[in-house]
Amino acid sequence: MTDRTSAIRACMRLKHVYEDYPFDDDNWTAMRHRENGKIFALIFFRNGDFWINLKALPEMGAVWRQQFPRSVFAAYHMNKMHWIGVLLDGSLSDELIFSLIFDSYVLTLPASAKSRLRAKK
Repeated sequence: MTDRTSAIRACMRLKHVYEDYPFDDDNWTAMRHRENGKIFALIFFRNGDFWINLKALPEMGAVWRQQFPRSVFAAYHMNKMHWIGVLLDGSLSDELIFSLIFDSYVLTLPASAKSRLRAKK
């Protein structure tokens, strides 16, 4: 995954999401939940590369940053404890990036959807 289109396509694999451009800068693509409007991914171009900011549990964000120090960072323009920035330069597998997208998606689900997920387990 190395560009905006592939990152958007990965996010759109999830249920009840939509693509949004909420800022005056079209460089920023927000991927949101339909039910609550919460952002679970921000896709943008910076310093010659595409990036995706994703929500992560603080302890998991630290693990990802330590495990992949050249690809996962504290997120640009976001709460550094709760968000990670993932460099979309092809160094991480699409499967791993999708897993991080999915984790962010679950963390930002509306409460009603989270309870439905727990009931299925």
